[in-house]
Parts: sequence; C-alpha cells; structure tokens
Amino acid sequence: MTIEWYPGHMGKAHQQISELIRTVHVIIEVLDARLPVSSSNHLLEELRGNKPCIKVMNKNDLADPAVTKAWVRAFEKQAGIRALPLSAKQHREVNQLNRLCLRLAPTRGKPGRPLRAMVVGIPNVGKSTLINTLAGKSMAKVGDKPAITNCTQQIDLRNGIILSDTPGLLWPDMSDQVVAYRLATSGAIGAGALDYTKVGLFAVEFMMQRYREPLRSRYKFADDSDSATAVLEQIGRRLGCLVAGGGIDLHRASEAFLRELRAGKLGRVSFEEPELDAGAAAGAGERQGNQPM
Repeated sequence: MTIEWYPGHMGKAHQQISELIRTVHVIIEVLDARLPVSSSNHLLEELRGNKPCIKVMNKNDLADPAVTKAWVRAFEKQAGIRALPLSAKQHREVNQLNRLCLRLAPTRGKPGRPLRAMVVGIPNVGKSTLINTLAGKSMAKVGDKPAITNCTQQIDLRNGIILSDTPGLLWPDMSDQVVAYRLATSGAIGAGALDYTKVGLFAVEFMMQRYREPLRSRYKFADDSDSATAVLEQIGRRLGCLVAGGGIDLHRASEAFLRELRAGKLGRVSFEEPELDAGAAAGAGERQGNQPM
C-alpha cells in the first residue's frame, strides 16, 4: 500500500505560511525528535530564506539520547539553524525556547518592538502542546490525532514575543515511502491512510534491525526469529490479539504494538540517525524512494 495523506486544508495552510513568514523574525519548526528529518518539511526551507530557524526536537523523552545528540550536531552545522531537544509538556525545558528566540533576534522583544515568531511543523509533532506550555494556559487545541489545528492564530506571550500558530503542513508529494512509513509508525499520519498491518511489519522489521534486545525483552519472542511476520505474530499472541481457532489478528496486533512503541513502552527509540540516514538528511527536499515491504 502506498501511503498518501494531504488533507484539503493543507493547501490553504501552505499559502498562509508563505504570506506570514515575511512578517516574522524567528521561525520555530517543531520536529519529532525520534525522526527529525522525516518530520521536517522541505517546503519550509524554500520559504524561510535567511531567517533564523530553531529546530525544536519535541518528544525528546521518547528518543534515543545518543542519537538526539548526533542530530543536534548535524543540524547546527547548517547556517542559521539552532536545535533544541525538549519535551513540550515540561515548562522548565520549554522556557529555554524564549531565551533562544531573543538571542537570535537581539533587537526585538523590547517595548514597541515585539519579536514575532512563527511555529510550524507537520501534524501531530506537538506544536499546540508547545504553545500552550509557553502561554501557560490552553491557547491551542491538543489531541492525539493529526491535523487538530486548521487555522492560523496569534498569541501574545506577554514577554515581548508574539507567536503565530499555524496548521500542520505536510508536503503534497510523499514519494519517499520509507519516510511515509516512518511517519506512520510515529503517529503523524491519519489512520484512514494506513494499512496497519504493513506499518506494523515495517516497525517490527526496524526494531529487529536496530533495537532487537528491547523488542525481544518486552515480547519474549524466540531469539532466532528473523521474520517480521513471525515476530509480529508472537507479539500479537502476547498482547491477546487472537481470532477463533487460536490464530493471530495481525491488524489488531499491529495497532497494539504501534501504541506501545509510540508510548515508549519499548524504551527510548529513534527511527533515523545522521550516520545511517545521511541520504534522507541530504535529500530532504528531493525525496525519492520505493514503497517498503
């Protein structure tokens, strides 16, 4: 199954962001720390010009810490880019973002000269949670499904910074299906666009290759298993995803496994690394690839 997901409001969102970006001083791009390239948007690079951009690597508490450090080093080699790993629900961590914005636009944030920052990112990376934490109250809708925010709003943080919250924006051409499947694994793509069994098999195969021991430890599958289907069947048995006659419902097993993976039940996992996924990092704007599996 080829994953395609581009809700209608995203075309309008692209236009809104194109117009708004001319008026801001700092861009805050919210990424998923577990897949910071796959969750980035090459359209933003085309739009931002030379304006400073902070790559907020949200869900840092779910990502492999060593891999996150490597991504910070890789991002900060790029001109005009700063990287900030954090958890959007943690006030102490999020407060670092205010200070970094003011450092990047030192002539702004003063009486009569507010610093205007725009928060952008693909769906379900935590933009609204971040804004609510910065504002100290509920200003943006939050949910566990993608595409909750569907219009632009401005929020005065009362500290010299005015934020613009924008709808989640994906690129319209998801030709790189490895990227698409990573996004689906993380929960960034709407359930209606997924074949859960294929995504579950993709995620199991990835875990077998890079995080085999945490996977084996949680689900106690045979150590000599080398088939993603066989391992997913064993996971399904462990999680009670049975059908009449004792067979395994692979769809239910995939849903249950992905819920556990996304919630951090298998430990801190990163779905891509700078060294191993250098091609993805270098070609973020020209993604080409084949459907996995």
